[in-house]
Amino acid sequence: MDQQATTSTTRRRRGTREDTENEILDAALRLMERDGVLAGITLREVAKEAGVNHGQIYQYFGTRQTLLRAAITRMVDRDRPDPNQHWDQPFAARREAMWHWALRQPDLVKLEALLALDGDTELNLFPAIDRTQAALERDQESGVLPSDADGVVMHALTAATYLGYCVFREVMARNLGIDTAELDQRAAAVYSDMLDGLQGTRIPDPCSRVDGEDVGT
Repeated sequence: MDQQATTSTTRRRRGTREDTENEILDAALRLMERDGVLAGITLREVAKEAGVNHGQIYQYFGTRQTLLRAAITRMVDRDRPDPNQHWDQPFAARREAMWHWALRQPDLVKLEALLALDGDTELNLFPAIDRTQAALERDQESGVLPSDADGVVMHALTAATYLGYCVFREVMARNLGIDTAELDQRAAAVYSDMLDGLQGTRIPDPCSRVDGEDVGT
């Protein structure tokens, strides 16, 4: 008993709060990698995996959602695009870069989807929205995007495309009878065409034309 208490005390003194938080996050990521992101994890399971007291999880993270958001940050930091290079690119190049980034991090995207379905009100899919808006304004001023384009919604819907694709790509490949790698390649080409369409001249509304002539003012 005395030896166990001594070992426990030594362990607590050796590790800083940052060390313990990192151990907890590493444990959470190991569990998700082992069981799958959508299998779900509990704070008690994470504490056991990390070898820490169950109360420390609540002390450091408070809730399961907070822990999972911290795990997302850790995953982003492992493969974060160069912000200076990213924001200097035009609209289509930025969105294609995010498509390929998301395909490299499918578990991260699934974790974001899990938090969204869990009703997490603090989940933020666009942490750099100020830089996004500035880049979109530059795109419109330079003519990369039409001057009347709804850039923010274009940004959101292109994000929804690659996020949704990452969640369902394996199921879609199986249902379509296509190898996942082949589907990724073909989907990337179609996504690129979508971006080209968003950057180009809008297609006239067929309801606004009669016998080839424009209608209205």
